[in-house]
Amino acid sequence: MRIFSARDGKTPRKVTNNLSKFYVYVSILGLVALFGLALVARAQQAKAGAAAHSDNSAQIMRGKYIVEGVARCGQCHTPHDENGVEDPEHPLEGAALWLNPTMPIAGWPLRAPRIGGTPPATDAQMVMLLTTGIWIDGKHLRAPMPQFRMSPEDAAAVVAYLRSMKMGQ
Repeated sequence: MRIFSARDGKTPRKVTNNLSKFYVYVSILGLVALFGLALVARAQQAKAGAAAHSDNSAQIMRGKYIVEGVARCGQCHTPHDENGVEDPEHPLEGAALWLNPTMPIAGWPLRAPRIGGTPPATDAQMVMLLTTGIWIDGKHLRAPMPQFRMSPEDAAAVVAYLRSMKMGQ
């Protein structure tokens, strides 16, 4: 931009365009602000992800407590060694039933199914089973499987724990 000096009115003088500097300055500030907002958004997403993971971890721990300490699912669903001790290398992978009725019962199962890693039904079906005692075929569970009446929250925690298990390692 050329501006004539005030002294003689004819001699051109190069004047720095302050308006151009202002626009550059504002643009840089805008980019810094956008970058800062992006960092804040990313931090919030990470925090939300960590909270969700923490909630899921708490749910899995609750499910582990119920499966291992309360319902004792491993008694039937985990293989046992020759001394009757549960095999810690194959938890909840399914097993031959060691429990037999004193009198013959038609339809008595010979094996307990695998429930760890990938349970034999969808999450919703497993929750229904654990809250009502009714399997996906609409029938009540048969002995020796207990007909649990868990709360939906406890049943969801059990399913989360079962799904979290890594099988065959």
